[in-house]
Amino acid sequence: MGAEVERQASPGLADKVAFLDQPGSYPDPTTRVDALETHMSWVFLTDAFAYKLKKPVRYDYLDFSTLEARRLDCEEELRLNRRLAAEVYLAVVPLMRAPDGTFGLGGQGQPVDWLVKMRRLPQEWMLDDLIRRHELSDADLHALARKLAAFYAGVAREPMSAPAYRFRLAAQIAANLRELSAAEFNLPAQRLVGIAEAQSAFLQRQSALFDERVVRGRIVEGHGDLRPEHVCLLPRPVVIDCLEFKRDFRIADPLDELSYLAMECERLGMPEIGPWLLSAYAEASGDRWPAPLPHYYRSCRASLRARLSIVHLRDDGRHPPEKWIRVAREYLDLAELHIERARG
Repeated sequence: MGAEVERQASPGLADKVAFLDQPGSYPDPTTRVDALETHMSWVFLTDAFAYKLKKPVRYDYLDFSTLEARRLDCEEELRLNRRLAAEVYLAVVPLMRAPDGTFGLGGQGQPVDWLVKMRRLPQEWMLDDLIRRHELSDADLHALARKLAAFYAGVAREPMSAPAYRFRLAAQIAANLRELSAAEFNLPAQRLVGIAEAQSAFLQRQSALFDERVVRGRIVEGHGDLRPEHVCLLPRPVVIDCLEFKRDFRIADPLDELSYLAMECERLGMPEIGPWLLSAYAEASGDRWPAPLPHYYRSCRASLRARLSIVHLRDDGRHPPEKWIRVAREYLDLAELHIERARG
């Protein structure tokens, strides 16, 4: 699926990570650095800031294999995330290499990579943490709903015909089924087909519901990855980690993105957040929709998340395989549950 393109040429990724893992490497004093690795990046947490370094990887859906590609993506990440978290996304910072071979953040020398600098957010106010502690309030959700309503009202509408939108949704159903059905994952084929067929049947029978969303201008360039771990419920909520590397992944119905967030909250143990959030959003935005539609969107998002989870078995060595199998099955449970609710 993907491969690291830049190897250990001088300077290599390992050299950069080793430098950024040291407290003395940062212009702002810090007592420690915590390094977090994902399949696309390294994130370095200092006392007050977070610095994201993109790995030199290439996948079907992104290409970070060159220095210029990583710089451009950092700039795009900054631009897009300032829509919902302007006070968090601070700058794109060059990682410089001096003539003597030493590294520095900014300063003199030749840029050898680029990082996104962010203000560090308090973990205890992230939505996933609040869910685990069951400390959410009605005021929290109303503030988030108002933030998202203002965001979606301000973004450009995507010019798309109703048939094109339905084709797009149908293609996603087919792609999810194709990937999840790979023999290597050993997932129950009959169940996968049953979920996908039910989703496709709803899309075909209820085509007018989707056509109405298009006609009303509800298809926009949104966030792309609206999950609880990306929501910080400060007195003025912020939403981080917009999916920046492929615009097509950000094109969605706001109700789809909100249903995605509701589904993820449900998986974490608070299914009641979905109705609360959708009600607050309807009040803040004036948007209305038929009751089955959020269930359809939740089901399809759950299938997508099952797919994204299970493919980690191919390229992830940081977690035991049992984790991704368990998570994929949890998402399939939700996909099945919500398509049944959509069908009534």
